[in-house]
Formats: sequence, structure tokens, C-alpha cells
Amino acid sequence: MKIAMTGVSGNMGREALKQSLELPSVEYIRVLLSDKKKNDKLARKLQKEYGPRIQIVRGSIASKENCKKLVDGVDYVIHMAAVIPPRSDASHKASEECNKKGAVALIDAVRACSPQPKYIHISTVALYGNRNEKHPFGRVGDPLIVSPFDRYAMDKLYGERYCLDADLECWAVLRQTAMVHPNMMHDNISDGLMFHTAANAPLEWVSSRDSGYLIKRILERDEKGEVPEFWKKIYNIGAGLKGMETGYDTFNDGFAIIGGSAEKFFKPNWLAARNFHGLWFYDGDELEKLFSYQRDDIHEYWKWIGSQHKLYTLGRFVPRGLIDLFLFRRLRNHPNSPYRWVKNHDEARVIATFGSMEKAENLSSDWKDYKLIARGDFGNYDAMRDKKNAVLLDHGYDETKPMSAWTREDLQDAARFRGGELVSEECEGDPYKKLTWKCHEGHTFEASAYTVLRGGHWCEKCCQPMPWNFDRIAKYSPFVAQVWYDSHEKDENYTYGVREDGSSFAEKFGEEGE
Repeated sequence: MKIAMTGVSGNMGREALKQSLELPSVEYIRVLLSDKKKNDKLARKLQKEYGPRIQIVRGSIASKENCKKLVDGVDYVIHMAAVIPPRSDASHKASEECNKKGAVALIDAVRACSPQPKYIHISTVALYGNRNEKHPFGRVGDPLIVSPFDRYAMDKLYGERYCLDADLECWAVLRQTAMVHPNMMHDNISDGLMFHTAANAPLEWVSSRDSGYLIKRILERDEKGEVPEFWKKIYNIGAGLKGMETGYDTFNDGFAIIGGSAEKFFKPNWLAARNFHGLWFYDGDELEKLFSYQRDDIHEYWKWIGSQHKLYTLGRFVPRGLIDLFLFRRLRNHPNSPYRWVKNHDEARVIATFGSMEKAENLSSDWKDYKLIARGDFGNYDAMRDKKNAVLLDHGYDETKPMSAWTREDLQDAARFRGGELVSEECEGDPYKKLTWKCHEGHTFEASAYTVLRGGHWCEKCCQPMPWNFDRIAKYSPFVAQVWYDSHEKDENYTYGVREDGSSFAEKFGEEGE
């Protein structure tokens, strides 16, 4: 078995590489490493540890030539490379180069191979956008509503869409959930990003260790021909109940390592009220049924992180005031912090994150006055996490039918629920065949029935590029409205975007959507 991997310098990729090489049938894994100086050391380490079982291609993933070298002659291509927040927030160019242009270059390289290798595309939970207590459970096929100003998710959305309609012979898209890894604490103390996490955001955490194990299990089982049903589908990578919590719980787990908690170190008005991303996966067991990879419990994993970083335990002996002075005060005043946006009257970011400047300024600083899912303020917490009680979003067509039985009427129902229509007349028989659709704005676009109905994608002009225009889209699309209005008011007629100088804006449009 010959494999190509991107993203092996990242947390999931590192585990996927290490665990896949445990398979004796793997002849070699060819990896792509950027020309960054830190990767010189990694390249030497990999060559020393694995010898001829590691082949290394150096350079940008956005290079067609590099991608061609990477995938030539392999059996599988596993694309895990990503520029994630906070780097994607600070460098939009880096995000676009990797998450968008890199995905396109790699997929084109795979498509040009003869025979084509099997392609696994790692996408992200960030495509689903903001969720709260009203619809904490989500599934494949839900609307993809990239939160305003999330350049990472916007570029990843493009890369996933390109994969789905690239006419590859054998592919799978895996949307990765929130991932906890050994360097979790260290990686989140240099930027205001941690304050983007809403206290009531439903988060399903999976460990980098289990994520890497999933890749190993896919290779292992597919090589034996045991999972032909796996291919040409989208899945959510989750951890099940043992990984399901909220933003508030997550802070408690992490801060427990240094003897603290969310309420000890934070005030609720430091955190975003919305415009985050995260959900509990209603269909997260689909991959588990095939590959049995979910092993780590999130609470135990946090304890394990603490055992690996003994220095963190010293925080238990440091006065709270000093921790706040040297750590949290610096982070909440970082340019990427919601607290700083409010303080500096960055109106666009404040509106996106809180609804208005007034709402942001009126948020309580006392946890006793802040309603929390984890405290049971919206109902029994355990009952909320039981998917038997989940309130699922409507996808606008008869989902009891298998794809092979979809009719033009089913596709038209889905299109109308999205505020548009199906244009193609001949559309039955092949769910992966490109069809022509029209959105409420009159834009025509091509996408397969699978991409729209099972993928949750829609008009590229309305839903993918800047500006973010979901206030307007929700007025025409019941598909989007059913979840957008969980955290937005119907009279919030804003278009969000970023100017050429990097500044953000939120501009009002007409009350009726004009």
C-alpha cells in the first residue's frame, strides 16, 4: 500500500502518519512539507525514524507541480493540511493558499492520475456555523452557514465543494469536529481566539489520537475490501457522548489542570455570545459503526494532557490575580478578542458576535445571571445530550427515500426549500451527476443532487464568497432560516465583509431584503 498525506506537521496528521505506519502492508507514505524552517527538523526526524518508508516532497501545497509529485503512483491520498485559526485570522493569504488553492491543486492532481488513487478529504465542523441550545444536534445535509469573518471556514467550504463535484472516481469527505490534542493549552495562550468560544456552544470533542486511529482503520479495512459502502459520501468525525459538552465545560476541563475553572478565571461578557461554530453530531456514529475508532473520553484526555505537562500544575499555586495579570488580561486585550472589539467599538465584529453594541455592553459580568446549558438552565443537561431527544433540522425533501429513488419532484422540493428551483429536466438515476439549479437571486449554478441534498451546499455566489449575506438569504430560504434565527433577529438586515485594507464592515440593507 502506497499513501500520500498532507498536513503531517499538524496534530491529526502527526497521529495519522504514525499510526498508519504501524500497518505492515504500508510500503511507504509520501508526505508534503512546506518550506518553513521548522519543517527541516521534522523532515530529518521522519527520515531517521522511518527510513525508506517515508518519502518527502517539499514546497507549497498550492503548487500543481508539488501536488503531482506527491500523488504520483500512490493508492490513497489523505488531505489533512489546513491553516486554522488563529493563523487564518491573522493571515487571510495563508488560509486561501492552503485551504482553498491547495485543495484545488491537490484534487486536480488526483483527477489527472491514471489510475486514480482513492481520495480522503478532511473538512471541518466550522462549515455548519453557530449553534446553541435550540438546535444543538446537527448532521450531514444541514445548511452550511459559515460564520461571518471566519476566513478559515469560508476557504474550507470552497475546498470541500470542489471535491464533491470534481468527478473523482473514489472519494470521501470527513468533517472533523473540535479536536483536543497534547499541545491544546500552549496553542491557545497567544491570541484572543479562546474568547470566540461561546459558553453555550455545543461542542463534540475528539482526540487527535482517535482521529489518527480513524485514518489507520480506514486504510486497514479498505485494503481488505470490507467497507465498499464507505466511499462517495460525507461523514462527521465525532466522539459520541463521551466527547459532548459545551464551551463552558471545555474551559472547566482545561483550567482544571492549573487549578481553575471558567468562573474562576473568566467573566461571561468576555466571551462571544454567537458567531462561533460547533454542534453535537446526531450522525457521528456512522463512522464509528464502520471503523470502531472512538476510544478517548474527553475528561480523561484532559487529565492525560495535564500529566504530560507537569509545569501547568504550578498554576495551582499561583494567585488568581497574577494569572489574570500575566495571561488573561493580555489575551482579552488582544486584537482578536471580542472584549477588545467592544472596547474599541469595532461595530462590525461586535454586531456579528453579540447582535449590537448595546447587547454587548449589557451582558452580565456575573455567572449567576448568565443562563447556561451545562447548569441545566435550558432543561436537563443529560437529556439534552441524548440524541433521542434531538430536534433535527428539516432538509426539505423525503429523506426516507434512498438516493437511488430520488425523483425530480424530490429535488425540486429541496430546491424550493432553499428558496430556488431545479432547472435541469433530466435528473434521475445518478445522484452524482451535475445538474443546473437557480437560487432566489436568479444565479444559476451546477452541482450534483448529492452535493445539494446530502452535502448541504447551495449557490456558490450567495453562500461561499464574501460578503457574508445570511441575514438576506434567511428571508428567502426556510432551509437557512430555521437555524439562522436561533441566534439572530429577523430585522438584523446586515451584510458582513472585509475591505481591501483588512477592516471589517457590517452594512445595512433594506428592510424587505432589497
